[in-house]
Amino acid sequence: MTTILCQYEGALRCTASHGPSGSDLSTDAPTDNQGLGERFSPTDLVATALATCILTIMGIVAERHTIPLQGCTARVEKTMTNAGVRQIERLTVWVSLPAGLDDDQIRLLQRAAEGCPVKRSLEGSVAMDLHWETLRPTAG
Repeated sequence: MTTILCQYEGALRCTASHGPSGSDLSTDAPTDNQGLGERFSPTDLVATALATCILTIMGIVAERHTIPLQGCTARVEKTMTNAGVRQIERLTVWVSLPAGLDDDQIRLLQRAAEGCPVKRSLEGSVAMDLHWETLRPTAG
């Protein structure tokens, strides 16, 4: 079990302290919801959690199978609902794999990403799309 202590600081800003490591982060309400938008919003952290979880789980599998994953990136876009209850409507993730991976390695990494704990936790509540691309080697 992990404990995170969160505190409201005022002006729609919160701080959170990660118990095991002691690292801190701050959140702000977004500008479209009465905030300053100077930091990640709580829903931005959900989107960030999805993208970083995908990369982390792929990293675990890559290390286990000695697949070079350095340079892999994930870009995530968060779409909020426009009407009704304010919530995350969709998370879209573009994963860019490094050049030089074979088809079996790519499929293995894609399966790993699909099973990341954050994605599994959000399924059925938030629509999610994963898009894949492989970076081309640079001419040199």
